[in-house]
Amino acid sequence: MSRNSADETPVCCCIDVGSVIDNTDCVASYSRVFTSKAQADEALAALSTKAREVESEPCQITPRFTEEAEGVRLDIDFLFSCQAETMIFQLGLR
Repeated sequence: MSRNSADETPVCCCIDVGSVIDNTDCVASYSRVFTSKAQADEALAALSTKAREVESEPCQITPRFTEEAEGVRLDIDFLFSCQAETMIFQLGLR
């Protein structure tokens, strides 16, 4: 059996789920340039709705709008209460 931080089972090469989901990464980030502020606002509303569908406790949503030559950049950080919610949110966007 190898010596690492994951709890491995030598027979099936399995690891403990706690080795993968350890609640250290609870932030999902999003960034995109839109041609207008109205489009960026629509995207923020849609993504916020998706985050609210996943959250068990209120998700902290922090949007930032930046004017660029191509349009408006929307950067958003979604801080969930646990890493599983973050992963569910990210997978739901695919």
